[in-house]
Order: sequence, then C-alpha cells, then structure tokens
Amino acid sequence: MMIHFILPGDTLENIAEKIRLENPVYLKEFHNQHCLKEDRIVDHLVPGKKLLLPDFAKIKVYNDKNDAPFKSQELNPKIAFDPIGFDEKFKIKIKESSNAEGKTVENRFSYIASLQWIKNEFDDHLFHFTKDQFSNQNNTKMESLAIESMKSLYPIEVFVNPKGQILRTGITREVLKNFNQIKAKLLDFFPDKYAKIYLEEFEYVVLNPDVFDQKIKEDWFLKNYFSSFRNPFENGKSFFEMYLDKTLLNVQQTAKLTDSKEEILLHQTLKSKEENQDDFTGNVTVFKDNGMIESLNAVYSYKEFSVSYSTEFSIENI
Repeated sequence: MMIHFILPGDTLENIAEKIRLENPVYLKEFHNQHCLKEDRIVDHLVPGKKLLLPDFAKIKVYNDKNDAPFKSQELNPKIAFDPIGFDEKFKIKIKESSNAEGKTVENRFSYIASLQWIKNEFDDHLFHFTKDQFSNQNNTKMESLAIESMKSLYPIEVFVNPKGQILRTGITREVLKNFNQIKAKLLDFFPDKYAKIYLEEFEYVVLNPDVFDQKIKEDWFLKNYFSSFRNPFENGKSFFEMYLDKTLLNVQQTAKLTDSKEEILLHQTLKSKEENQDDFTGNVTVFKDNGMIESLNAVYSYKEFSVSYSTEFSIENI
C-alpha cells in the first residue's frame, strides 16, 4: 500500500493515470476499503488529506479485469475503408492568417471538391479529383491564372492504398496528350509576359511526374482525407503522422461517444505539445459503413521568426 497526499487539482483520473491504474473507479474503491471511516471518499477529493493507493501487484489485478472505460468498443472503433462506388462533393473553406507585432493579415478562400471512385487496380483504389467554384478574397490576375491552369488538368488521378492512405497522383493520358493545346489556350486568355513565365513553370511541373505528384500531395483536402487516420485504436487512442506545411505532425485521436449508428466522431490533437511547438486540433465525422469522411474541421498554427501563423480548414459534404 502507498500513501498520496492529495493536492489541489488532483482527480481520481489523473492520479490513476500516474500510477498506471487503468480504471480510476478502483482507486476510490481501494481507498474506502482500507481507510478509516471518517476518511472515506464520498464525492470529491479533499486537498491535504491522505489517499491510500494500491501497490503494483494490486494494480495489476485491477488492470487484468480489462474493464476500463477507454477500452470499450465505442471508444475503440474499427474504421473501415470501402470506397467502391463513392462519388461525392465537398465544400472546402480555408482561412490563413498571420500576426506580427499585433498586426493580423487574413486570406480566405473556398472551393468545391469532387471525389469519385473509379476502380480497384492491383489492390489500390483510383479516384478522380477535381476542384471548382473557387472563391478568392483577393481575386488577382495571377490567382485567376493559377486556377484556370489547374482546372485545365482535371480530373487528377489519385491512387490510394487499401488502408485509405494516398500513394501517388498523376495526370490522365488524355490531358497529357492535349497539353500543348491546353497551354496555347491559356496563353490566349492571359497574353502577357508574366503569364508566359508562369505557364513555362507550370509546364515543367506538369511534364515531370515526380514534381507534379509532390505538388498535388500538398493539397490540404487530399492530405486530410487520405491520411493514415484510419490506423487501429488501442486503449481508446489511435496515432498517425501527417505533413502540414512541410512539417511532420504526430497526431493522437480519440473517439467521441455518440448515439449515431451511421457515424464515428473523432477528435485529433498533437501526441505531445511543448511550449513554442506547433499546435493542431481536428474534429472529424466518418461514415461507419465505408470509412469516408463526411465532415472535418481543423486548426493548425505555428510560430516562425516572431510571426504567428494559423490555418483553419474545413470539409463539409454537400
């Protein structure tokens, strides 16, 4: 038996976590079985009083019961990935902001993303991905050129493994075959030297598969939708890695209790967070039957050279 002096802010849950007791209900049970009658815990812990703790052998006995709340099936969902026949559209909203010396600059834009399952090929899934109905806050000529250039390449091919993780992206054979005509048409729409320079760089990316693949994989929709968030749960938690703004994030997610028979609700945070480290939080709704995302809201922030940056990103099935 061990003795712990209760501190302000102590709870049965955080004390149980420190001594690796999975179900905190046994902490109260053990104490009340061994303490004096006047020291029994009724509702809350009282700072300054003693709390009797089970030894390691007793903790193992309790843990072997395997009845901790976080081990319930509802908090350890199996997220399938069965996209066959999937064909949906999503409203995407992004807000980027930066703050330097109290001055905030924001940029907002949105678009409609279409995702269509095409076929299963050597155990991998092929999707067609397009964007449309762009709404830009600044609406500059170069932004319009960038949008029209990308629209000329759609649909983009996205290959995904059986676990729902993105493998590679590419351009259809038809687009590649007609690219010279596509480029000429864009030059007709944007007849100036800056557009010509941009389209030369655009052509380099399009005609170099590895470079194109790297660029497309930076898309926030694809990175979130086809990340490894479907990794298995254990003891109420699941872990996966994801790159955002070229930074590798170690993400921890938990499932939320819900009465829905059709959806799984997930909450995502960084696995560990230290002072001045990047921050990430996300809330995701997933269809139980196929493991496809219905909606997602995420916030990613970081600080660089005394400037704070933040990106708010949302996906909504429409």
